[in-house]
Amino acid sequence: MEQHADSAPLLIAALLLLPLGGALFCGLFGHRLPRGLVGALAGSAPIAAFGCASALFQLVVAAPEGEQVGANFFTWLQAGPLQVDASFVVDPLSALMILMITGVGSLIHIYSLGYMEHDPGFARYFACLNLFTFAMLVLVLGDSLPLTFVGWEGVGLCSYLLVGFWFADEAKAAAGKKAFIVNRIGDVGFLLAMMLVLRNVGSLNYAHLHAAVDSGAVGGATATGICLALILAACGKSAQLPLYVWLPDAMAGPTPVSALIHAATMVTAGIYLVARVNWLLVASPTAMLLMATVGALTAFFAATVATVQRDIKKVLAYSTVSQLGFMFLAAGVGAYAAAMFHVLTHAFFKACLFLGAGSVIHGMQGEQDMRQMGGLSRRMPLTCATFLVATLSITGFPFLAGFVSKDAILWQVYSADAGAYAGTFSASARALWLLATLAAGLTSFYMWRLVYLTFFSGPLRAGAPVAAKVEESPFAMTAPLVLLALLAMFGGSLGWPASLGGHDALGHFLEPVLGASTELAGGSQRLEMGLMVLSTGVALCGFLLATVLFARGPHLLLGRLRQRPAPGWLHARLLGAWHVDAFYDVAIVQPWRWSAQVLLFEGFERRILGAALSGVGALMRGVGFFGQLLQNGNIQRYLAVFVIGLALALYGWIAPTGAHSWRGTQPAADSQEGR
Repeated sequence: MEQHADSAPLLIAALLLLPLGGALFCGLFGHRLPRGLVGALAGSAPIAAFGCASALFQLVVAAPEGEQVGANFFTWLQAGPLQVDASFVVDPLSALMILMITGVGSLIHIYSLGYMEHDPGFARYFACLNLFTFAMLVLVLGDSLPLTFVGWEGVGLCSYLLVGFWFADEAKAAAGKKAFIVNRIGDVGFLLAMMLVLRNVGSLNYAHLHAAVDSGAVGGATATGICLALILAACGKSAQLPLYVWLPDAMAGPTPVSALIHAATMVTAGIYLVARVNWLLVASPTAMLLMATVGALTAFFAATVATVQRDIKKVLAYSTVSQLGFMFLAAGVGAYAAAMFHVLTHAFFKACLFLGAGSVIHGMQGEQDMRQMGGLSRRMPLTCATFLVATLSITGFPFLAGFVSKDAILWQVYSADAGAYAGTFSASARALWLLATLAAGLTSFYMWRLVYLTFFSGPLRAGAPVAAKVEESPFAMTAPLVLLALLAMFGGSLGWPASLGGHDALGHFLEPVLGASTELAGGSQRLEMGLMVLSTGVALCGFLLATVLFARGPHLLLGRLRQRPAPGWLHARLLGAWHVDAFYDVAIVQPWRWSAQVLLFEGFERRILGAALSGVGALMRGVGFFGQLLQNGNIQRYLAVFVIGLALALYGWIAPTGAHSWRGTQPAADSQEGR
């Protein structure tokens, strides 16, 4: 392929250096400058980067077939035959991602100007946010596994810094550590995948790996091993079972962080990774079936937990885990374009939901318990209106963005057993579809429960304060909400399906990278329309149930249900997230802590290492004891020791001379005696 060498290298360099420069500026000088200047520079960096991303997108659209838009800046690693270049490529997939990262990121930066206005860590916050943008861009633009891994670790570092941003609070600092450690477990999979690729291909470049797969050099058990390792990495970053546990706790960070990192961008990195190597996953039906199963189970599992959460951000956190499960499921059945479409629409409506929740928390002076809210629609009408639009989108209201992308996934899953992968999915595709449809119904229930408890019905607990003094958030916070709500409303037009009279423009745009997903869609458009109606009906049932139970406050039926033993037991399990964290604590954390305390500290450090060090100390004390006998300050003793030492020295010098002289006369005597 010919290298597009006009303006692409300059645009890519500017795209990367703008947020990196903003991070360095805020981190090094931000604490010395006025907040207005820091906020203006930090906020302008992603906006300017969005301009570069838009220009690169136009280059990709206009590039002739077979021409590559990218830049190779220098050789990064050279070890024998292995060479890794600092090379970045903009293809349809990465072009979509950089637009989303910089576009949604710009809105969240603007929102943060109002949300973090009075925080003492203002400059540090924007330094981390700009650094995250840079790392995420490296992740999606890198043309090799090591470059992707650099961005992968970079966003993990920024997540740790921002989740534990208020590190003086021990619980928030612990949440940051938990996010960091759990993600490192997934990173083991990424490292194993690179080792396997290097051993079997000799290169870590995506193009070389793709060629090896096409030629048959990588396939069978090797392909499955690499895919399983990458799926483990994706499960960590995209919060899938069993490594999802870090994401709900990550809500300890500032709410804009939750919107950008833990809803719109970083958590979709795992989906991006599996989409990037889709040709490798196709070579391993076993890995694809595993991925689809994990996605469906995660979507349903997280949706059940979200139905009873009381913290407004925890509901949205488990909702994010569930929606990521939908994306994982789509990728598992080969519907990569549908998965990326949902990545895009999810960024719109979930960012709007998180920022709307942040607006509520800001107005409620930090309160996050929905039982303390109610009736906020009158005090925060703009926040309420945008939140409603985003809720309609995520719950599948017809023709909004979430409806179009979610039903694209459900249709692809339902029809997977009729397409190219019929032999793999024929026995399980319908079960996965049913599980995902139930998860969609639960999504409608828990989101409308959140809306009623927050904006309409009264507080659930007697004596809870009513938000009488709450006011609408400032313009810097509401303007991004309006723009995101519009995207959540009309963003579905990018992938409008043929069954609704569209042309699936996004799917066709991604075809050069992800392939045509229509091969999987067996059946007629009438069947697809029927599934849309069915999923809409399921979502309507969730809405009606939430309306009955929560539209007018603590409904009597809810109280009766909670008084019954079985629902009460189920409610406790759901409130504790099925006690997965407790299981991990008992099965993993406590044994490790015990081994560290008993075996390492008590056994090795105190008994062995401590005893050895104590012995060395005792030896030195003994030497010191004899030394202090000489160094006691008595001049006469010093002179006596000096004289004795001098005598010994003289003896040592004279004695060998005398012995030599005596031995020297002996041979003559012997000779005379012999004669």
